[in-house]
Amino acid sequence: MRERSLLLGLLALLSATTCGAGFAAAQSATLDAVRARGHLVCGVNTGLAGFSAPNDRGDWTGIDIDFCRAVAAAIFRDGNRVRFVPLNAKERFTALQSGEVDVLSRNTTWTMSRDTSLGLNFTGVLYYDGQAFMTRKSLGLHSVSDLKGASICVQSGTTNELNLADFFSTRGLDYRPVVFERLVEVLGAYSSGRCDAFTTDSSQLVSERTRLPDPDSHEMLPDLISKEPLGPVVRQGDAGWSNIVRWTLFVLVNAEELGVTQANVEEMRTTANPEIRRMLGTEGEYGKGIGLDNDWAVFILKAVGNYGECFERNLGESSPLKIARGRNALWKDGGLMYAPPIR
Repeated sequence: MRERSLLLGLLALLSATTCGAGFAAAQSATLDAVRARGHLVCGVNTGLAGFSAPNDRGDWTGIDIDFCRAVAAAIFRDGNRVRFVPLNAKERFTALQSGEVDVLSRNTTWTMSRDTSLGLNFTGVLYYDGQAFMTRKSLGLHSVSDLKGASICVQSGTTNELNLADFFSTRGLDYRPVVFERLVEVLGAYSSGRCDAFTTDSSQLVSERTRLPDPDSHEMLPDLISKEPLGPVVRQGDAGWSNIVRWTLFVLVNAEELGVTQANVEEMRTTANPEIRRMLGTEGEYGKGIGLDNDWAVFILKAVGNYGECFERNLGESSPLKIARGRNALWKDGGLMYAPPIR
């Protein structure tokens, strides 16, 4: 009996410890710091149309910018309570590691080394991309294989630089890399004729092509040579903060699937649909479980709309880039966008 009592006591202690650990995981030092400061600090690209770039009035726009505003809205009920810190490819991870920014939303590819050896965590995929090549139409090229012996402009410190080397070496093709630290320098070198081709993520090529003096004289080759899942990044060691950033992304995707938009989110609060009620906080306490108000998703959607709305205005047919949804369509529409349920 004594042994049985000891065993039951140990099990009770273990249960209490486990419950306590679960409660502690919901707390977030980063969230506390952001609230105390009064605004979110978000690391973004220095200027990439469709993702993060200042407009003519100096206001930041793009799908990465919308994501930052969504996180701010989840915390403060106000998507404008965010400060944007423009970062180049080389300095982006250091800025996050050092605490200069709270979250990195900067068209950054999720890789194993970045997710495991830098003290950082990716929280999901905001945009599925792939590396492509742009050349002058006058060269008459039809595929990447035609670039054998060519000079190729690429940005240093990116997965693009590594993918380029892997692709050509595994196929026994020679090429001459022309490497620069900043994307604007890469584009300038390509524009001036210092290289035969320019390689980066497909979406970036579409964006950068609009900045060339004669965009119609350039074309993208049909090949994609890599997977580039781009997503927001946070520091390791703060599970509560990771949850907030991750589920902000999932709210955007789930809202599109459920038909909840920036325009109808208020009326959707009274819907009988239990999935929508859980997301908007009229059923259950899912917001409280991550340290936020239960109606946190309402303010995300009021601030930026759902994922489809963010995509359409920044990258889709309603934008100058006119990028097709493709692999970034919802799973039920043949794409890869898929979010776990809120339940």
